[in-house]
Formats: sequence, structure tokens, C-alpha cells
Amino acid sequence: MDRRTFVSLVALAGFVVACSRGSSPELKSLTVDEVQARIDAHDGKTFVYDNNPKERYDQSHLPGARWVSFREVTAAVLPPDKSATLIFYCASEL
Repeated sequence: MDRRTFVSLVALAGFVVACSRGSSPELKSLTVDEVQARIDAHDGKTFVYDNNPKERYDQSHLPGARWVSFREVTAAVLPPDKSATLIFYCASEL
């Protein structure tokens, strides 16, 4: 995937939820380079979720990203490891 494609998919919404036991989640924004570095690390603790409409996901999504409806995110679709990094992204028409 070239950088322009990656930027168009992630630049406007790269949110990370870093959960830790006994505390509230910390929400952060990531740059495109930070998202790419986490994906490239293949650390087994970073999970990428595409929140675009299903049709858009079917046409194009980041390699390894799982589709999840932003209206129906449940614990069942998330990893059990509370220290995992969860990256949710969607395209923006702004």
C-alpha cells in the first residue's frame, strides 16, 4: 500500500484506546507514521479496527484491519488483553 492510500484512510481518525486494569481508558490521537510503526511492529498487542460502513471496508481497508460497526462495538469483538492497543479508524468526508 502506498503512503497516499494509507494517509487517506487514517489521517483524520487514528484513535487509540490504551486500557489498563483498574483505570479509565486513555484516548490518544496518532499520526499516520505512528500507526504505521505500530502495525509494522507485529507485536501481537496492537489491533486495528475499521469503523467505516461495511461497503467501504469491503472495497478497501488497511491490511489486517477488522471491520466493526461503530454502533455495535462489544467486548466480544475486542481482544481479552486489557493492555492491548486498539486503533479505530474511519474515513472522513470533511
